Amino acid sequence: MTLVSIITPSYNQAAYLEQTILSVLNQDYPRIEYIVADGASTDGSVEIVKKYADKFVYWVSEKDHGQAEAINKGFARATGDIVAWLNSDDYYLQGTVSAAVRVFEENPDAVLVYGNMLAVDEHGETFNTLNYKPLKLEDLLCFQIIGQPAVFMRRSALQRTNGLDANFHFLLDHLLWLQIAKYGGMLHVDQIWSAARYHAEAKNRAKAAEFGREAFRILDFAAQDNELAPVLAKVNRRARASAHRVDARYLLDGSQPANALSAWMRALFIHPPTALARINIFISAVLNLLGFGAIRDAVLQRRKAKYRN
Repeated sequence: MTLVSIITPSYNQAAYLEQTILSVLNQDYPRIEYIVADGASTDGSVEIVKKYADKFVYWVSEKDHGQAEAINKGFARATGDIVAWLNSDDYYLQGTVSAAVRVFEENPDAVLVYGNMLAVDEHGETFNTLNYKPLKLEDLLCFQIIGQPAVFMRRSALQRTNGLDANFHFLLDHLLWLQIAKYGGMLHVDQIWSAARYHAEAKNRAKAAEFGREAFRILDFAAQDNELAPVLAKVNRRARASAHRVDARYLLDGSQPANALSAWMRALFIHPPTALARINIFISAVLNLLGFGAIRDAVLQRRKAKYRN
């Protein structure tokens, strides 16, 4: 039976960590090696880790230089044929690991598989379902984002990369998907596999403005990569526009509507279909600038209410 390695990087997420751990330990798949790399948390996280220490093949709590280093520690110790990581504020749904293993076994050429994902708030209430679609390498270069908690990789492909780049802090997962996808196929499974938590301390809100900068750095990286550069050349305008669109989306999340609108307009100028595909960014930015940002909040609250009911 295939061994699956799962790594959880942890730093001061005691409020959510136990749910994350239990979502792995309570999977119905019997061959999981679980690795936890804590960055010397001071909020009670270490006590939670110790509570389940006998269930892990390895755990450590020591100062590190951030998420990438913590996960790379886990990659270095992983021995499973399939590898994934689950951040300490996210969680798996039941049956996720066995479903991922089944897909790999049925598709020996696949190096990366991914499912759909719930978006939940700090209270665990679902406010959106992120349904993805089948993607190709060129789609990744155009920043079609996959929910990281719903991704599993073949370790054989992961080992052909250098792991996560510690110089990236926001789109480091997307950069890794690009490197892995050079070595085989990606498969989407139309099932909800995980939940990603969106809360005030999460970097997707706290440092939203940084995401766009890393999108452009990824394009620079791809342009220098022998395998990625020819693919990028075929979709260059779409890819550049997509980077600006990513910038716009996260600037909006970071409460910078004027900058978000400027970034969206740059995307429109470079490749109109890419910008117009997310015209909601334009509308939200304009509403915020006109002082009607509460409308967007009301829509989100209505969406939460829908899921509660």
